[in-house]
Amino acid sequence: MKDKHIKIEKDSQLLKLIKLEISKHLQINKAKMKKLLLLKFVFYCLLGIVFYVGLFVIHDVFMFVVSYILYGFITLLLAFNFSHDLSHNTVFKSRKINNFFYIITFAIVGAHAEAWKKRHINSHHYAPNVEGYDSDLKITKLIRVIPNSDYYWFHRFQHIYAPIAYTTYSLFWIFVKDVVLLFSKDSYQVKTTVNYHISFWIQKLSYLTIVLVLPLCVSQQQWYIVLLGFLLMHFTMSLFLLFTFFMTHHVESTVYPSTDEKGYINTSWLMNQIKSSNDMHPFSKVANFIFGGFNNHIAHHLFPHIHHVHYPKLNTILYPVLIKNGITPNQTSYFGGIVSHLKLLKRMSRV
Repeated sequence: MKDKHIKIEKDSQLLKLIKLEISKHLQINKAKMKKLLLLKFVFYCLLGIVFYVGLFVIHDVFMFVVSYILYGFITLLLAFNFSHDLSHNTVFKSRKINNFFYIITFAIVGAHAEAWKKRHINSHHYAPNVEGYDSDLKITKLIRVIPNSDYYWFHRFQHIYAPIAYTTYSLFWIFVKDVVLLFSKDSYQVKTTVNYHISFWIQKLSYLTIVLVLPLCVSQQQWYIVLLGFLLMHFTMSLFLLFTFFMTHHVESTVYPSTDEKGYINTSWLMNQIKSSNDMHPFSKVANFIFGGFNNHIAHHLFPHIHHVHYPKLNTILYPVLIKNGITPNQTSYFGGIVSHLKLLKRMSRV
C-alpha cells in the first residue's frame, strides 16, 4: 500500500537521526534476552497452572471465584508478554515458529489470532488513530474519541457508562466480533480457506473446553458458581484489557490526524506514530515485565521489530533525542492514564 502520510523533510531527517542513535547506542544481548524471556514464560505459566488447578481442587466458593479471576488475569498478561511480540516476529528467527506460538498464546484468552494479526500490523501500525485507516477505531459506536466524528445523544454519558461497558468486551470479542470477522469481507480479512475455518473453530472450542466445559464437569462447584466465576473472570479481565489498550492511544494528549478528500494523512509517519501514542512508566523494568511493552508504546510503534524487553533501555536513547528536537512524548502513570482516558471521554461527550 502506498504511504498516504505527507512528506515533511524535517521529520524525515529526525527519523533518520533516531534510527542512527538507536543503532549506535542500543546494545542487544541476545543471551540475556533469552534468559529473561524464559523467566517470564515460566513465571506466568506457573502462576496460570496454579490458578487453573485451583478450579478443580478448591471447595470454598469465594476462593474458587478468585482463582477463576486470577487465571484470566495471568493468561491475559501471558498474551501481553508473548502474543504481541510473536505477531511482530521478534521472538524467534523463523516466522513460522513465531506464528505457531502466536496462535497458541493468543488462543489461550479465547480470541482468534489470525484475524487480529493482519489488522494490527497492516492497519493499526500503519496509521494509528487515523479514521478510515486504523481498524481499532471501528470497535463500537458507544464510545466517541475521534474529533468531528458522529455524535449520538448517549455520548453525553459515555464517561459514566464506559467502565461498565468495558467489562463486556472480552465476551463480545470472543463470541461476537471474531465470528462477524470470520464471515465479513474487507481489505484486512485473511483469505478464509477451509483450513482457516478449521483453525478458527479449533481455537474457539479448545478455549471453551479448557476454561468452561472442564470446570463445569470436574470442579467441586455447582454449575451456576462455575458460570459466575467464568463471567466475573471476563468482566475483570475486560476492564483491565480495555483500560490498558485505550490508554496507549486514547488519552487527553494523544492526537487524531485527519485526512483530505484523497485520503492523504495530514502529518508525517513519524509524528503520527509519536503523537498518537502514550507511554506509561516508559523507563520502568517492572512495568515492562508486567505489560510486555504495551507501556512503551511510542518505542513499539517506531521499532516494532525490536523486542519489548529492550524498550526501557531504548527509551533512554529515544526520549533525549525527541526532547532535544522540541517533541514531548505523551506520558502518564497507569492510573493517571485511566483518569486521562475518562477525561477524554468526558471532553468528547460534548459536540
